[in-house]
Amino acid sequence: MEFEITGKDLFNWYQSAKRDCLNNNINISELNLFIIELTSLNKLNLQLNNYQNQESINSKFSLDKLEKIWNLRITKRCPIQYLIGECHWRNFTLKVTPDVLIPRPETELIIDLASEITFNYSYLKTGNFLDLGTGSGAIALGLAEAFPNSYIYAVDKSESALKIAQENALKYGFESRVKFCHGSWFDPINDLKNSFSLIVSNPPYIPSQMVLELEPEVVNHEPKIALDGGEDGLKDIRYLIENSPNFLVKDGFLILEIMAGQGKIVENLLKENGSYKNIKIEYDLAGLDRFAIGIATTP
Repeated sequence: MEFEITGKDLFNWYQSAKRDCLNNNINISELNLFIIELTSLNKLNLQLNNYQNQESINSKFSLDKLEKIWNLRITKRCPIQYLIGECHWRNFTLKVTPDVLIPRPETELIIDLASEITFNYSYLKTGNFLDLGTGSGAIALGLAEAFPNSYIYAVDKSESALKIAQENALKYGFESRVKFCHGSWFDPINDLKNSFSLIVSNPPYIPSQMVLELEPEVVNHEPKIALDGGEDGLKDIRYLIENSPNFLVKDGFLILEIMAGQGKIVENLLKENGSYKNIKIEYDLAGLDRFAIGIATTP
């Protein structure tokens, strides 16, 4: 069901909402995105203020409901992505809810890294891939798009997250090439040892105490299970490094997203494990250590 709002009423509310943004240190671009996503206005309309005299503007909600939803951004610091129910990531517009972590722009690079790797190791392109802790399904869908001849297994321990991921896969026609599995890490695919050419994961990597110190948009709204990596932030990373060789084919790749500052420690963990070669740390566009890569030497 769509609603109609007069240009005058929407303009008046927009002016008030802009003042709220300034008073609460919220970028006005978020307000603009909110309006563009939920009404028929576009970026140019907002720039030119050429909609004030329109008799009706289509909206997904009534003006009163729009105000109430936006008020959650001001008073509760709810992330804009949860308010509009979507997140733009690579070539996708993904459904997101508080059941899933909001996909970050820096995570997009994990798909580029996988593409670079398979350029030199073409045998990987048609293999089975594994996305551990899939959340919204962003990485799994990114892999499915980049590798049309691959088959992706996507695992998450949250049934609610998997439901969102399945909806996103269906939206983009990947439901036949991405298998979603419910369970913790390798548990639901334990019968697929030595089956994967590539294992990727954006695991929880923030130290527990640091999670409590994050901005309210994160600590109060995003799923803690996707953030908290234990006392030093490395609990799940250690587990993945230890167990991934059992599920990778020989010369298969492990790619882990890590927190800035963890690069050297994770590099040493991979070396000490003894089951990886060609270990290296890759950096994001800000020059921060962001990904750890290793090639399995076993079986």
